Amino acid sequence: MTNTYVAVDIGASSGRLMLGQLRNGKLHLQEMHRFKNGFVKEAGHDRWQIDKLIHEIFIGLEKIKQAGFSQITLGIDTWAVDYVLVGNNGQKLQNPISYRDDRTQNSIAKLTSDLPKDYIYKKTGIQFLDFNTLYQLFEEDKELLAQTSKIMMIPDYIGYVLTGQAVTEVTNASTTQMLSLREGLFDHDLLKKVNVRSEQFPKLVDAGTVLGPLKANWYQQYDLPQTTVITVATHDTASAVIGTPGIGQHWAYLSSGTWSLLGCELNVPENGEQAYQENYTNEWGAYGTYRFLKNIMGLWIIQNVQKELPQAYSFAELAALAEKQLPFQQFIDVNNPRFKNPRGGMIKELQNYCSQTNQKVPQTPGEIAMAVYSNLSLYYAHELAILGDIVGHRWDSLNIVGGGANVKLMNQLTASLAQVEVYAGPSEATAIGNLVVQMITQKDLANVQAARQLISKSFVIKRFLPQTDVETHQLSNYQKFLQEVQV
Repeated sequence: MTNTYVAVDIGASSGRLMLGQLRNGKLHLQEMHRFKNGFVKEAGHDRWQIDKLIHEIFIGLEKIKQAGFSQITLGIDTWAVDYVLVGNNGQKLQNPISYRDDRTQNSIAKLTSDLPKDYIYKKTGIQFLDFNTLYQLFEEDKELLAQTSKIMMIPDYIGYVLTGQAVTEVTNASTTQMLSLREGLFDHDLLKKVNVRSEQFPKLVDAGTVLGPLKANWYQQYDLPQTTVITVATHDTASAVIGTPGIGQHWAYLSSGTWSLLGCELNVPENGEQAYQENYTNEWGAYGTYRFLKNIMGLWIIQNVQKELPQAYSFAELAALAEKQLPFQQFIDVNNPRFKNPRGGMIKELQNYCSQTNQKVPQTPGEIAMAVYSNLSLYYAHELAILGDIVGHRWDSLNIVGGGANVKLMNQLTASLAQVEVYAGPSEATAIGNLVVQMITQKDLANVQAARQLISKSFVIKRFLPQTDVETHQLSNYQKFLQEVQV
């Protein structure tokens, strides 16, 4: 009998249930349900509608049952850093606040006034982003924290609601910037600084831990398949890295979605001075690895551009319009905090940036899209060089997964700028990584190496070669520009 696996994969703008089965030596995927996600303003903050997300999961599970699948295993991955506060009665105290809320705007400076940044980095190896859980808890309502029995990351909370079992999965927990690299536990000094206790976090578990069956009451409310929940690599980037084919001896990855995460897989963390100065992070990966990477603003920028344009364009249409424009007509620091959640709109913010830096201001949809794609490619090439400097070798390849793997223009620009072979695909790496961890747990796959061989066999991986080195001078000019604007 063929085992049936389901990935619940929820991002900042949408979620879906993907069904996976091994058939004839290949992994076959089927999207069973898709739904929208997004934060709304509620009680003074941008918040996630967590109950709606859980309801959508049950709708998806009913569809799976109706499609004839009576027994499945289920894994859950979502974005990182956000959390749910659960009271003594086992119920959430409020809807979770989004990391894009502005409550943590100045929190790094406030918290590090007496706990120096280098001290925190040595402890945790995690990059400084103002939305890390550490700074969110620093700004959290102290009365609510006093009423809190459990602090749970988003996918752990969803698993808790489904099964009644509470855990803290380490790939996501590491993004809190509160786990000690040395001890593998929550750091006492950092917890004390934000007025929380270690016992408020459920026990730490590794990816591949069986959480258990759905609670009986859910079968009374919904027509569901018999479901066993497995705690996978619950941070979506951790799942995406597991779902990367890993082509080449020295390969880097770019998980290209709402965020772009560029990095490599390490067996030992790298939290030295250069990594600290460049703000690289050592997030924990599945199976004893570390995701050494840099957060880049990513497709969030073009997603917002698409929403704001007066005429409806698909992403493919925007990319086609961009291809008709010349690249590199302006340099943009895509990681500037002003693009995190611009109140006046992303297009206006991009145009203001170009105007304020005395550059050509993009006007048409094609010009705006090319400005975004060409500058993302520049930033990827820039960071790939820095990553190589830190770990001490050049790259055989860059493996691009996620939605950005479908943007041929950006893949080719990145290959030429970085002078590296680019392998693009699969676009569904996050869901695939979720599924293969379940398969390893259930002994359908031996290990990660076997999983990556399966991925390479099962999905189309496109190859982009550096065309010429004529664009490398653009990278040099861009790097000078970044130095100047930071000064």
